[in-house]
Amino acid sequence: MTEMEGRRERTRSLAHRVPDLAALELLLAVARLGSLGAAAREVGVTQPAASSRLRSMERQLGVALVDRSPRGSRLTDAGALVTDWARRVVEAAAAFDAGARALRDTRDSRLRVAASMTIAEYLLPGWLLALHAARPDTAVSLLAGNSAKVAELLLSGEVDLGFVEGLSVPTGLDSTVIAHDRLIVVTAPGHPWARRRRPVTAEELAATPLILRERGSGTRQVLDAALGGLARPLIELSSTTAVKASAVSGAGPSVLSELAVGEELAMRRLVSVPVEGIALRRALRAVWPTGHRPTGPARELLSLTRG
Repeated sequence: MTEMEGRRERTRSLAHRVPDLAALELLLAVARLGSLGAAAREVGVTQPAASSRLRSMERQLGVALVDRSPRGSRLTDAGALVTDWARRVVEAAAAFDAGARALRDTRDSRLRVAASMTIAEYLLPGWLLALHAARPDTAVSLLAGNSAKVAELLLSGEVDLGFVEGLSVPTGLDSTVIAHDRLIVVTAPGHPWARRRRPVTAEELAATPLILRERGSGTRQVLDAALGGLARPLIELSSTTAVKASAVSGAGPSVLSELAVGEELAMRRLVSVPVEGIALRRALRAVWPTGHRPTGPARELLSLTRG
């Protein structure tokens, strides 16, 4: 080898200069079993494939490793030396694999989820039951808050996966739409809107004090954007359940997810009020920090939301 060729060889990456693990494991099997055919069976390849892999390794290293004869395969002196080095590399790889497996086991032992209120109360319980059936050893914790709080928890690393209901994806997060939801205007049966014959207009809704979720909630964002502004809230509450209870009590009209009021509408504790001039439809999204696609239990939960 010329000096220039030697210099070029030294500048090549280790991946080009060092045989891969499959080749090293084959060499160790040949050394232990004394037969290329037996070694091929042990590592799960055909004998021609094993022979080709061994020749490729010899070309890569530039030395003969095995003497083949009808009586079997015997290591050359160089092959015996390379086998000792290969054993250390394979042992180090096994330690690496065990460490990576331990990291995955730690990751898979828990899942931290944050979700805005409607998703947390009406969709996540079913998804989490399905996840528990698939991964009974994964401990799941759920934090419920508005969409702004979900984004904060994700960006601080306190949760692994989030679900939000707002109009847009918070800065610093990637997302995928998992479902759509419709907001509806509801009142108690005794409210004047429950008896009117014509729909409430968008202008009337915007001018009416409503029972509303707090600022930062997905419901509030969608409603505010659709109407171009809202009257001062009649009551401002931090949970869907509290807003619903206030509407049932007759305190005033509210705007809630259709998912949240199915039972109340069926039992006539609330009445849906037609509205004209606006479409109150929103996307429900799974979100995670930009560039960190969900893995392990988070990835599985994400797939369950699409089922």
